[in-house]
Amino acid sequence: MAIKQAEDGVRAASDGFYDALTRMANGNAQPMSACWSHGDDVTTMHPIGGREVGWDEVEGSWRAVADVAEGGEVRPSDRLVRVFGDTAYELVTENASMSLGGERIDGAYRATNVYRFDDGEWRMVHHHTDLDTEFVEILQHLND
Repeated sequence: MAIKQAEDGVRAASDGFYDALTRMANGNAQPMSACWSHGDDVTTMHPIGGREVGWDEVEGSWRAVADVAEGGEVRPSDRLVRVFGDTAYELVTENASMSLGGERIDGAYRATNVYRFDDGEWRMVHHHTDLDTEFVEILQHLND
C-alpha cells in the first residue's frame, strides 16, 4: 500500500473515531465498536485516568462515560499521521466539551491514537489522552 493511500485511510479512520467520540459525548457509545479492533491487545488511557486492556474493558469505559454524558462535541485539530507498514499513529489535539451528570467540562487534550490495518480497514488499537483532574473529580462525585 502506498504511504499516501495509507495516510488517507488512517485519516478516514480517525474521522470515524472522532465522530463516534462526539456521539459518545452525547450518550451513545455504540458507534465506537466500528472504529476499534476487538482484540485482547487493544488499550486505552483516558483523561479520566486508569488503563483499560482488551476490548471488553475498552468498550466498558466508553459506555461508562456515555451513560453520564450529554451535549458534547469532540473536534480534532493539529493532526500528524505516520504510517509504518500495517501500523500507524496519530498525534492530535482533542477539543472537547460536554456535560457529565449536569456539570460542564471543556478542554483541549493532547492525544495519541494507534491504528492497525485489520481485514482491509484501519482500526484503532490504542487511544491515550492527557489526564484531566477536573474530569476525574466530576466522575468521582457522580459515583459517590
